Amino acid sequence: MYETNVNCCILKEYLGFLMKQNLVAEERTAGRQRVVYSITQRGTTVLKYFRELKQALPIVNEDHNLQSVSI
Repeated sequence: MYETNVNCCILKEYLGFLMKQNLVAEERTAGRQRVVYSITQRGTTVLKYFRELKQALPIVNEDHNLQSVSI
C-alpha cells in the first residue's frame, strides 16, 4: 500500500471488488495480525486474458492527432 501511494480506503474498495469477483482471496496470518491476499485461479486466468488483449490492442498515443477547438 505505501509503496504504491494508494489511499487505504481506496485500496479496501479495490480489494473488496476483487474478492466479490473471486479474483483475490483473503488469507489471515496469525503472526502480527497481518492479512495477506492471494490471487485465485480465476484471477490468474483474467490476468492472462488482459495480457493477451494488451498485446492484441496496444495503446497508441494519439496526442499528435488532436486539435484544439475553441468554443
